[in-house]
Amino acid sequence: MSDRALITGIGVVAPNGLGVKEYWNATLEGRGGIAPLTRFDASRYPSRLAGQILDFDPAEHLPNRLLPQTDVSTRLALVAAEQALADGGVDPAELVDFDLGVITSNASGGFAFTHREFANLWSKGPEYVSVYESFAWFYAVNTGQVSIRHKLRGPGAALVAEQAGGLDALGHARRSLRLGTPLVVTGGVDSALDPWGWASHLSSGLISDSDDPDRAYLPFDARARGHVPGEGGAFLVMEDEQGAVRRGAGQVYGELAGYAATFDPHPDSGRPPALRRAAELAIADAGLEPSDIGVVFADAAGSADLDRTEAEAIAAVFGPRGVPVAAPKALTGRLLAGGGPLDVVAALFALRDGLLPAVPYEGETPDAYGIDLVRGTPRPTSARAALVLARGRWGFNSAVVVKAADRG
Repeated sequence: MSDRALITGIGVVAPNGLGVKEYWNATLEGRGGIAPLTRFDASRYPSRLAGQILDFDPAEHLPNRLLPQTDVSTRLALVAAEQALADGGVDPAELVDFDLGVITSNASGGFAFTHREFANLWSKGPEYVSVYESFAWFYAVNTGQVSIRHKLRGPGAALVAEQAGGLDALGHARRSLRLGTPLVVTGGVDSALDPWGWASHLSSGLISDSDDPDRAYLPFDARARGHVPGEGGAFLVMEDEQGAVRRGAGQVYGELAGYAATFDPHPDSGRPPALRRAAELAIADAGLEPSDIGVVFADAAGSADLDRTEAEAIAAVFGPRGVPVAAPKALTGRLLAGGGPLDVVAALFALRDGLLPAVPYEGETPDAYGIDLVRGTPRPTSARAALVLARGRWGFNSAVVVKAADRG
């Protein structure tokens, strides 16, 4: 019996493209989605750029009954999940509902929704608070709403590990497949671009204060000054191999072959960060050696200390400049739980098309980092496996290995 976890459908909601084709074309062309924040007047804030999803009208994608009860992040999740199911040719009505699971990640919950309702509570009174506040704020709401809308009654879960959580959701989905669930809709999205959400981003002290959209977020660059927050992410349809064959899946993008998660020790412990260990465990879990990995999709924090730590981990696993490093989130900003799954999408398409996406800016990677960052234009590759890394604040590390689809 095979325990391969195949990816057969993809949905993307990203600042530089709605839909997987739009996102991938923009990424290869170096078209970004970072721009001045327009959700509110951010002129008095020290940072004013964000990766926003513009020209998105939820009424064009969702039933009217869902609009009053959903936050921005849930609307994006519903659209990404529907895209993934349609892309995979999955009609839940034709399958057994208890064989279909939903496992998602979300780091901030329904920020804009709940802060609006808090404002109503404080300024008008409790009778003006929406009844939907009881669940619209919750981290698990995306799992619930996707499950309800598509009648997916199999295993459900929601994982919270900031930027690392999206990869954790994919790893947990693979575990569910191995425990007997034939198909899981999985991934992550986030959106926290309202005034309170923006304040929470700024509180990290890691946000770029540049007003130049093309120079604000420069991961692994000597001029790095922090990252740009963004919104969106990606959802995947993941199936066990027998289930995909039985269903007659028309396409396979690739395989989630390895997964691992670690947690950093306390900074005063004297022990090293655990990202390297996560990478090594994920590669081993995939049954591969570091030499089998043709590209690393980096966490790419965009801050000197964090970039240096990640670069040291990559160089320790692969040797100095031993593997190309891609950082497509430089085009979108960091999407919290949505960042890892979106990087997995980029990795799958890079393996499929034989092209590694480049960071769009010219610059200088410090020699001490010892990494081979893909810059300027996409780089041809014959890679058949990719490592995707993600780190969340407070010590979360996650890593997945994806393999290219078998060539027919």
